[in-house]
Amino acid sequence: MKHHFGDFLDRTGDYWTTIPNRERFAFIADFEISNKDEVKILTISKHQDKKYWEQIFDCPNLEELTLHDPSKEQVQAIRKLTNIKRLRVTLFRATDVDFIGDLPNLEELILEYVSGFSDLTPLSKLTKLKSIHFENLRRVSNFDGLRGLNNLRYLHIDGTLDWNQPIENFDFLSGLPNLEVFSLGWITNKSAYPAFTSILKLKNLKKINIIRNTFPTEEFAFLEVALPNVEGASWDLCREYESWIDFVGKRAGRVKCTNPEVGNKCEEYIQKYKMLKLEAENFIKNYHS
Repeated sequence: MKHHFGDFLDRTGDYWTTIPNRERFAFIADFEISNKDEVKILTISKHQDKKYWEQIFDCPNLEELTLHDPSKEQVQAIRKLTNIKRLRVTLFRATDVDFIGDLPNLEELILEYVSGFSDLTPLSKLTKLKSIHFENLRRVSNFDGLRGLNNLRYLHIDGTLDWNQPIENFDFLSGLPNLEVFSLGWITNKSAYPAFTSILKLKNLKKINIIRNTFPTEEFAFLEVALPNVEGASWDLCREYESWIDFVGKRAGRVKCTNPEVGNKCEEYIQKYKMLKLEAENFIKNYHS
């Protein structure tokens, strides 16, 4: 799927100051910049003349950079920009992300359609990082490289409508003690129930966002029990959508609104969900003891 240039960042709170995706080309450096001291945001790509994109090094107050379909030369060169606070990389095949680990003042990071690499460990050096948006990282499935990002407050992991981002497990969450927003889009969970035991250690979590058919029903019941005061940790169990009632959970099923048994089917599902919550309560009680 071709990049959509939509803005999927949750802009409530102070997590993101990065410009929306659609505005990236308004800041492209394809001309001679006269007021270099005033420039704070720029976009570069491999289609620009070198004399223009290299102006990023002559802008002392540059805070935000978008690498849109960049060249390898451009990617390696930005290691010099040790003062930038916000970085977006889109449409790039990288053997590693070491170049990002050399930017110690980064606070906001967006990787979209960045493939070829599998190790996120270089990001663990970014001690000021507060917000991350990952979208379509084709070879990544292990996110343990994020452990130790003690200032990270916002994390979104996503695939696309035609490809789910695999996640081996969610153990890495226990290494993000100050996470406040945890969001998942189109992903494939590779771990067994309960997948989210590590989320019990997130004492500062305020909000989660999970697509309602991403996990088996028991995982949603677990999250509802584990996160009673977290926004987004409860679901409309029997949601009417078009002419159907669909149930929370992967392959949980649905029933036609016109089905004469629709009421009974919903009640059966609700009772099943209550039992799953009781099982989750017992697990969590034993986990803490």
